Amino acid sequence: MTEDKENKTGIMERKRKRKQNDRNKKNPENQNNHNQDKDQKNAVKEDKEKKSEGKTTKQEVTLEDNNKRKHKIVFPFGNYRNYYGYRINEVDGDPRLKVFERDWFQGKDCLDIGCNSGILTIQIARKFHCKSILGIDIDSDRVSDAYWHLRKFARTENVEKNSTKVARLEVKNKVNGAKHSASASSVETKEDSSASSKGDLFEVVSFRQENFVQSQRPSEKQYDTILCLSVTKWIHLNWGDDGLITLFSKIWRLLHPGGILVLEPQPWQSYEKNRRVSETTAMNYRTILFRPESFREILLDKIGFRRVEDITDGLSGSKAGFDRPIFVYHK
Repeated sequence: MTEDKENKTGIMERKRKRKQNDRNKKNPENQNNHNQDKDQKNAVKEDKEKKSEGKTTKQEVTLEDNNKRKHKIVFPFGNYRNYYGYRINEVDGDPRLKVFERDWFQGKDCLDIGCNSGILTIQIARKFHCKSILGIDIDSDRVSDAYWHLRKFARTENVEKNSTKVARLEVKNKVNGAKHSASASSVETKEDSSASSKGDLFEVVSFRQENFVQSQRPSEKQYDTILCLSVTKWIHLNWGDDGLITLFSKIWRLLHPGGILVLEPQPWQSYEKNRRVSETTAMNYRTILFRPESFREILLDKIGFRRVEDITDGLSGSKAGFDRPIFVYHK
């Protein structure tokens, strides 16, 4: 019975196709209409496939974007690459150098906490002739950058010294008469003495990787001047109020009597912008009690500094976002 039914169905289907073919032969428009319908169906199918491909591509792009976000490098300690590249004006240099006083550094042992790539540390050594200056940073990559810059500055300094010597020799050779020769010799001796007092950069400047707050390294020496420039926010966000107090207490212990702390704290608005760089910073941000405006009271009344100077008024030329106050605390 089933076979008979299938045979009947097959016979009917063949008859239907023959009738359709006969109609198409008699009226060609039917064939054209049939072909048009077929073309339309194919076009619709192609559109659907293209849309599907488009969706797939968008999904792939989204996935790529997500992967880029996942692999985006963050700097939870403020240890940015090329930090000084967007902070310092290449023409005028670092404006903070204009308000620093020579007496704070000349012939003094100095410490720069959070030195990043070491550019300011080296510039202070060159301009103010420190006896020694140590820059420390939590990021070993930034310390490597600092030594790279130190080598670069040292090469430049050597070229300048050699050029000066050549110029002096040329002047001396042109001088006629014993009186002029003696005068030139005196000038040369004086300049040589001045140059030697600057010392070789590698003998004056050094860098070290160190987490200043958590380091258990015994204090090998004390310092006359300690710099803590745009660092307090990152210590505060990563180690909370306890970390901040530890920072101030260690600085106090490392300073000679009469020594100074040059402090550049970031404002509270800056905390808000960076609070989500890590889970730790987000958590600590919610529990911080000591705002930057209370640092003066903490340093004077709790830590023990005698007095403070605000040198911000003399500061000009800072790039937008870096116009921060600078204070000098005296032990």
